[in-house]
Amino acid sequence: MDDASRLLAQTIGSRVRSARQSRGWTLDQLAEASGVSRRMIVNVEKGGTSPGVAILLSLSDALGIGLPALVEPPQRAVAKVTRAGKGAVLSRGENGGEGILVAGTQPPDVLELWDWTLAPGERHDSEAHSAGTKELLQVQSGAMTVEVAGEAYELAVGDALAFDGDIVHAYVSDDGARFILTVFEPGVGS
Repeated sequence: MDDASRLLAQTIGSRVRSARQSRGWTLDQLAEASGVSRRMIVNVEKGGTSPGVAILLSLSDALGIGLPALVEPPQRAVAKVTRAGKGAVLSRGENGGEGILVAGTQPPDVLELWDWTLAPGERHDSEAHSAGTKELLQVQSGAMTVEVAGEAYELAVGDALAFDGDIVHAYVSDDGARFILTVFEPGVGS
């Protein structure tokens, strides 16, 4: 783990522990509410692992705080700038792609902005998000396929797609692609 990943893992761990303790929950209670194993939660809270997006979403949903609250620096002003290269890398593909959360809002209606790169031959499978989640994406370079509910949508540069994120979906690219993704998750924590 590089220094940036280590710092992010420690930040996430501290925030998960703090949110769990503020609710008076044990590790077992969070495990039951999130569907994440107790062992994984212990590793996350210690900052010893860089959990994947699916685990982070499960934990943030169970805690009712939204994904940005786990990974972004505290917000003290009415506006927050994320400088180039400073977003939270929350997904690393097996061939070198990355999913970077560059901006997000706080609950109850969480909006996330992602800068996503799929390396050639890469596939990112996403579990269904909470009910009512919507996703919007636009291809910035390359070509990709988005699979939603068994349907495949072929997209090229400039193409955009809107779909329900509360069903299983996947992003796939044979030759590599970069896309901007927005995720809207309503009613987090309610």
